[in-house]
Amino acid sequence: MDLKRSELLIGKDNLNKLKNAHVLIVGLGGVGGSALEMIVRSGIENISIIDYDHFDASNINRQILCTRKNINKCKVDEAEKRIKMINSSCNVTKYNVKLDSTFLSNNTLDVNYIIDACDDVKAKVDLIKYAINNNIKIISCLGTGNKLDPTKLEITNIWKTKYDPLAKKIRSILRKEKINYKLPVVSSKEEVIIKNAKEIPSLALVPNAAGILLASYVINDIIKDGV
Repeated sequence: MDLKRSELLIGKDNLNKLKNAHVLIVGLGGVGGSALEMIVRSGIENISIIDYDHFDASNINRQILCTRKNINKCKVDEAEKRIKMINSSCNVTKYNVKLDSTFLSNNTLDVNYIIDACDDVKAKVDLIKYAINNNIKIISCLGTGNKLDPTKLEITNIWKTKYDPLAKKIRSILRKEKINYKLPVVSSKEEVIIKNAKEIPSLALVPNAAGILLASYVINDIIKDGV
């Protein structure tokens, strides 16, 4: 992959840091798909992906990996195709599974960074604990549905969020388990658009912007600290 423009901006040494890093992305929906796109195009060549789902027609409005041609197809398989079309040198490890504590107990994830883009509270908490116990850096995305303004997104920590029910649930569990970890998160300060929505409404703007912020945090941290 031609990264001349990238090298002009960050230099060859930093490009090598990115090339040698190994990043895991959990969840390949609107947020995770966008994060994956940025990770690949930035030159990271060791990528693990986890998702148990298949694309359906309702994903097209917001998920960058979803097209009319891959409806009903496995997300990790389609993501691997996308990665290889951008950079054939990428090493891809894919898990077509629903992440839970059993999976984490039975698998060694030899990665430098975890991007949590899943929407399951228990899976998020399991990932946090796994990252802490294995000294792996992690950043999580919180709720992006039912919101319209990507400029209200921010990178903060789990204890400083506003208007985010998902963050509230995670904080409650962390308190009960006495985990005082300042988890970096991407969160929106925007209040929900539709009160008491029976199904979470969503447009492409906020989820994809959140994915870019997740990738930006990881990329800049790797450049700063290496792996």
